[in-house]
Amino acid sequence: MTRGSARIRDGEYTKAVYTMIKESQFKEAIEVLNDQHQSNPSSRAALSLLAYCYYFTQDFVNAANCYEQLTLICPDIDEYKLYYAQSLYQACLYEEAMKVTVQIENQEYQSEIIKLQAAIKYGEEDLSAAKSLVDQAPPDDPDTEVNLGCLLYKEGRFEEACTKFTSAMQVEGYKPDLSYNIALCHYSMKQFAPALKHIADIIERGIREHPELSVGMTTEGIEVRSVGNTITLHETALIEAFNLKAAIEYQLKNYDAAREALTDMPPRSEEELDAVTLHNQALMNMETHPTEGFEKLQFLIQQNPFPPETFGNLLLLYCKFEYYDLAADVLAENAHLTYKYLTPYLYDFLDALITQQTSPEEAYRKFDEMAARHTESLRKLTKLVQEARQNNEDEQVKKAVNDFEEALEKYIPVLMAQAKVYWDMENYPQVEKIFRKSVEFCNEHDTWKLNVAHVLFMQENKFKEATGFYEPIVKKHYDHILNVSAIVLANLCVSYIMTSQNEEAEELMRKIEKEEEQLAYEDSNKKIFHLCIVNLVIGTLYCAKGNYDFGISRVIKSLEPYSKKLGTDTWFYAKRCFLSLLENLAKQVIMIRDTVLYDALQFLTQCESYGRNVKAVIEQPLEETPLHPGKNTVTYEARLLKALLLEIMNN
Repeated sequence: MTRGSARIRDGEYTKAVYTMIKESQFKEAIEVLNDQHQSNPSSRAALSLLAYCYYFTQDFVNAANCYEQLTLICPDIDEYKLYYAQSLYQACLYEEAMKVTVQIENQEYQSEIIKLQAAIKYGEEDLSAAKSLVDQAPPDDPDTEVNLGCLLYKEGRFEEACTKFTSAMQVEGYKPDLSYNIALCHYSMKQFAPALKHIADIIERGIREHPELSVGMTTEGIEVRSVGNTITLHETALIEAFNLKAAIEYQLKNYDAAREALTDMPPRSEEELDAVTLHNQALMNMETHPTEGFEKLQFLIQQNPFPPETFGNLLLLYCKFEYYDLAADVLAENAHLTYKYLTPYLYDFLDALITQQTSPEEAYRKFDEMAARHTESLRKLTKLVQEARQNNEDEQVKKAVNDFEEALEKYIPVLMAQAKVYWDMENYPQVEKIFRKSVEFCNEHDTWKLNVAHVLFMQENKFKEATGFYEPIVKKHYDHILNVSAIVLANLCVSYIMTSQNEEAEELMRKIEKEEEQLAYEDSNKKIFHLCIVNLVIGTLYCAKGNYDFGISRVIKSLEPYSKKLGTDTWFYAKRCFLSLLENLAKQVIMIRDTVLYDALQFLTQCESYGRNVKAVIEQPLEETPLHPGKNTVTYEARLLKALLLEIMNN
């Protein structure tokens, strides 16, 4: 919603402070003005300038405090009351802001007051009251068209809202905030290409017109000072544009590009970051910095307001990291947020996930009920698509297909969670049955195909069928094979070996090796684990079948050179094979050639040497008692295994 902004009253500044403001040195100006205000609290000039500087740096709480004092010092100046109300509104103190607006009787400000009141009601999500106030504004006021667009957007009428914003920009000329609103409408309609075009325009203009905002400097590794939360930054809409770009890239699963969009935005210190940026940073860096991510999301839900997605994302991430008790506590303690921010679908899904920890049978029943509702909806949508195609209604076909895809994206997580109940019990045939029931809708979905492949592979007697599902996934990315998960490549190689397709397995491994060599040539310091994990899985297979001579040799070879191949994941696979070897040697179940045992000792010595800075286990981000740093290393575990092996060899 549009709003007014405070300005300096003529003559209310000293030359020195005015120069600071002119040169955008607001922090310095605030320091000087604070000193002046403390020495002379009744100085209207210092207080007025201080309020302006706080407002300009978007410190609206302090701006409101200053304007409140000004309304007490100068009760007859309605202008200060208006600025006070604007500052309260910007600080999201809607009720207080509304109380101040009704105290202003000066007709000169009525148009501004009506727009501000409409914005307040919009902020409170009282859309009918906001619409009523917008209708009172002059129809030829360009802000009216924008405000109507905002209301339409809030109602989910994105196409109509986009038309309003486009119309307003034709009248007013190019404005970054209007361009952002148009981009947001396209994003909400999943029209990412036009959204990205408007975002690119905003960024290009921001760089050209405001080089002082240091766009992209952080990504390039150049250290620059914070540009602060100035009105200039706000007017460029750069922060909003970069956040929307990050959201689009994240939706398209271009995760590196999403993170880059966040680092490209004008640099600010962490305490200056807005709620949306904090939320996006937490979400998009969760894999690498989960502890910081949880801290940011937990901080945000204690603020008012916060991005609506924050609450649901925090709960889903708790469940992803298996902090089900924390998710249950947050749900119980925030019932008011539950009804406001969780859809019935998301609430039911989270409820079933949490229930699974105490009652898998009850959780399965809940997932089954959800799945039944989704399959019924998908059948109806399939029928709509077919009818629209028969009638050659292109627009209806497009809409029905989009609705079907949206419904399918909601169904897939329910299906996977339902299947996981039996997966955790290692009842793989039952998991396969669940997937077969959903083939009607999901047979083209990548997540479904991948999980079907996994469950066929785990049954150990369906490697040929597993190959049929793994192969299309690998072939789809064959030219960039390292984009495929290492475990998928490993499982496909094992499936080839178990079905006597050794040539295909060797060809795939050569392809992986060739791409790894190319990457190593481009970046010699980068650790790449794909071929290593493939060999480890093959080695594990042979160890599981009792062929430790070949299996252990394969494991040892897979981690060479240790400086590049030894990591937390690769050590996990390797130590499992060694623990199995030690157990069977101790029980005297197997006999191993001496050369293999001495190779194993040498291998563990190398792991001890290279594993000092490699964690043996990735710690959960919210653990209250962290693992001992000296014991949570590959070096420590390699020494233990080496000691056990020496003891067995000496007996």
